[in-house]
Amino acid sequence: MRYVKLPKENTYMFLERLKDWGDLYAPVKISEKFYDFREVDDVRDVEFHYNRTIMPPKKFFFLPREKLFEFSISKAEYRETIEDVKPFVLFGLHACDIFGLKILDTVYLDEFPDKYYKVRREKGIIIGISCMPDEYCFCNLRETDFADDGFDLFLHELPDGWLVRVGTPVGHRIVDKNIKLFEEVTTEDICAFRSFENKREKAFKYHEDWGNLRYLLELEMEHPMWEEQANLCLACGNCNTTCPTCRCYEVRDVPNLDGDTGYRERRWDSCQLRSHGLVAGNHNFRPTKKDRFMNRYLCKNSYNETLGLSFCVGCGRCTYFCPAGISFVENLRRILGTKEPKCPPEISEEIPKRGFAYTADARGEDL
Repeated sequence: MRYVKLPKENTYMFLERLKDWGDLYAPVKISEKFYDFREVDDVRDVEFHYNRTIMPPKKFFFLPREKLFEFSISKAEYRETIEDVKPFVLFGLHACDIFGLKILDTVYLDEFPDKYYKVRREKGIIIGISCMPDEYCFCNLRETDFADDGFDLFLHELPDGWLVRVGTPVGHRIVDKNIKLFEEVTTEDICAFRSFENKREKAFKYHEDWGNLRYLLELEMEHPMWEEQANLCLACGNCNTTCPTCRCYEVRDVPNLDGDTGYRERRWDSCQLRSHGLVAGNHNFRPTKKDRFMNRYLCKNSYNETLGLSFCVGCGRCTYFCPAGISFVENLRRILGTKEPKCPPEISEEIPKRGFAYTADARGEDL
C-alpha cells in the first residue's frame, strides 16, 4: 500500500480538487447536534470531527426511493429507467461505514448483481477519515474499527495534517494528479499515527469478547429482555433507516391517471413495521412487535459468510437515534451476561481452572 502525507494547510485545496472527479458529498453540520452527508459547495463547511451522520452513506447507492421501470398495460411493455449516474466523491466515511458498504456489496453485487446499485458503486469514489469514538461506538467489538480496503483513499489525523493510505488505482491517480499537495511520510508522522491509534483504542467504552453472541441470542429466546424492550419499542423503523447495512425494500406499482401507464418503484422497508411480514391471505410471519424486535437483533448479529463479520458494524446509530431510548448494545450485553449475569455465580465457580493438552483423538488431558 502507498502512503503519503497531506499537510493541514493543503486540506481545503485538496477538497476543492476532488470536485474535478465528480460532485463532492461530505459530512456537514445540519443542526445543533446532527450531521449528514450533503453535497458541498463551500469546502470549509466540511466537518472532519463528527461521530456519526443521521443517514448512512448507503443512501447514495441504495436509494431510499427508486423508480425501476415504466410500463404500459395496453402495449404490454416496460422500459427500464436506470439513471445516467454522474461520477461523485464521498468524503469523510468512517471505517464502520466503509464496512457497511462492503456488507451491502455482498448482497447486491453477488452472482446476480443489482444493476441499479452496481452503476452507482462504479461511479462513486470513497474517501475515508479517522475518528475518535464516543460512548455509542462499539465498532471495535465488531472488528470494523479499521478498514483494510473498500476505499480509494483513507485519511488518518496527524497533529499537522493527514497520513493518507492509497487503496485503489483511482486513489493513486488522485494523488498523482495533485502530487504537489502531498509530502513524504516521516518517522515523526508514523509515531503520531501510532499515538493516535493507541489513544483511539483506549477511548472505546467497551472491551469485551462478542465471539459467541449470535449463538447466545438463539439460546436465550426466553430472556426477559425481549419482552421488556419490545414493550418500549415504538415500531417506528428509525433503527432500520439509519442502519448502514439494512437492505430490505418493498416494491409497488404506481399507476398514472390514464389507467394504462405507470411505473414500478422500490423503497426502503423496515422489519419493525407490521406490513413487513404480511403476505397473501392476511398471514403475517411476524405478527407481534416482540417478533419483529427479536428478528432485527437476530438479523443484525447473524454471520456474513463472505466477510466473516456480523451484519452490524457497531456505528451506534440505532441507539443514538432511537426515540424510545432503547440501547442496542446494552441489550446485547444483557444477553451476553456482561451487564446482568443470568447464571448464578456458583455455576462459573465450578468450572475447573486448568489447562488442557489435546491428543490426536481430541480428548482433553489434565496438564
